[in-house]
Amino acid sequence: MSEPIEDVLAGVGERLRRLRREREVTLSALAESTGISVSTLSRLESGKRRPSLELLLPLAQAYQVPLDELVGAPEVGDPRIRLRPQKRGDLIVMPLTRRPGGIQAFKMIHPERHGKPEPATHGGYEWLYVLNGRLRLILGDRDLVLEPGEAAEFDTRLPHWFAGVGGPAEVLCLMGPQGERMHMRAQPKRK
Repeated sequence: MSEPIEDVLAGVGERLRRLRREREVTLSALAESTGISVSTLSRLESGKRRPSLELLLPLAQAYQVPLDELVGAPEVGDPRIRLRPQKRGDLIVMPLTRRPGGIQAFKMIHPERHGKPEPATHGGYEWLYVLNGRLRLILGDRDLVLEPGEAAEFDTRLPHWFAGVGGPAEVLCLMGPQGERMHMRAQPKRK
């Protein structure tokens, strides 16, 4: 028999607090990303504010978790992750992480591009690994082609640009805030 609604709602605050702490997100950062005040978030977590759909939807989006995970809906038995590819111009991006802030993981499909490269910059640090295809990476004054199994990491304040070579390139990408670096333990293959 299913739990009464009041019992389910009573557990929401603790789940929200646990999720925020696991992801190492402050109430202030969460308030900024959701538009919900710090005091409301605090009252939700302490159980002093009843959760509503208007509050839970932005939180589920910020944490990138299904709404049923926030409210403690019973498991449905299907362990598959349902990736939702997003198109950003001609790039296909599939988010692999579900937390705001910190290091984010993506699977990206970079198409072959023709025309003059237009390098861009932004704050952060990026690590990428080519899964399939070949990836052209322009990084500052360097023009590289990465093969499957090769990786690169760089500060994104350096002008950079990507494109598939001879077709699309499938890439695993980790992006972190400025100054946060990933470290590879394996040595890249030598040619």
